[in-house]
Amino acid sequence: MTEAATQSPTPGEPSFEPLQGMRSLRVLARLLDYPTQELQDACGELIEILNAERRLGAALKSSLMEWCQRLQEGDLLELQAEYVAMFDKGRATSLLLFEHVHGESRDRGQAMVDLMAEYSAAGFELDARELPDHLPVFLEYLSMCDDAEIGRWLGEIRHILALLTARLEERGADHALVPLSLLALIGAEGDVEEHRPQVKKEAPDNTPEALDAVWEEEAVRFSATSDEDCALQSAEGRRLAERKHTVQSQPVRIMPAPSLNASSAPSADR
Repeated sequence: MTEAATQSPTPGEPSFEPLQGMRSLRVLARLLDYPTQELQDACGELIEILNAERRLGAALKSSLMEWCQRLQEGDLLELQAEYVAMFDKGRATSLLLFEHVHGESRDRGQAMVDLMAEYSAAGFELDARELPDHLPVFLEYLSMCDDAEIGRWLGEIRHILALLTARLEERGADHALVPLSLLALIGAEGDVEEHRPQVKKEAPDNTPEALDAVWEEEAVRFSATSDEDCALQSAEGRRLAERKHTVQSQPVRIMPAPSLNASSAPSADR
């Protein structure tokens, strides 16, 4: 699996494997990655980890594992094209958390600085060209946290996760299962319902006309003259540049695992 970040890497040390936290969070992070052959090859392992995760309900786990099977068996070029259409065109389904709250305002920059400070304090160092609020990166960080910290963070972004779930569901994307699973961990799946009426009324922002309007606006606002400038302006510009060159806390907790009988699935890896 492609690693987005590691914990205080030291030369010669093996890649980081969380000693605490939830391995299933790393699976959810991988499922939001750009599809690659490596991801397809790892789907069997992802299914095993999901099957062992007792914090998620049986129906949700089954949906996630079926999605992994579709990824494993799908045509890679088609999967990649679908991913680009879903996440690299428009901002409604952006995987950059703070973009849903701050847009391109200066407040977003300060929020990312604060998040990076949290990462550094925990010994979590980025080793990929992704912004700190990129959801897969954030899930990598959460995977090394204890349940209380995971619950605190998911509580802070639950409104973003609910909106993202509703938008991805509206587009018929399997990726909606990731934010929905995160909400399920804190018993907040019901949050999605309040966003569905709003999402149904939203005009699509991934049409050619909508994308042209966004790029024209950004050209005026930012006067971008290089790939590096574009990379700082939007999720789409940042990802394209990379490829060319190579709320307040809420008291929530991880929902307790349901009681198991002798025939239940094996316990989750930690």
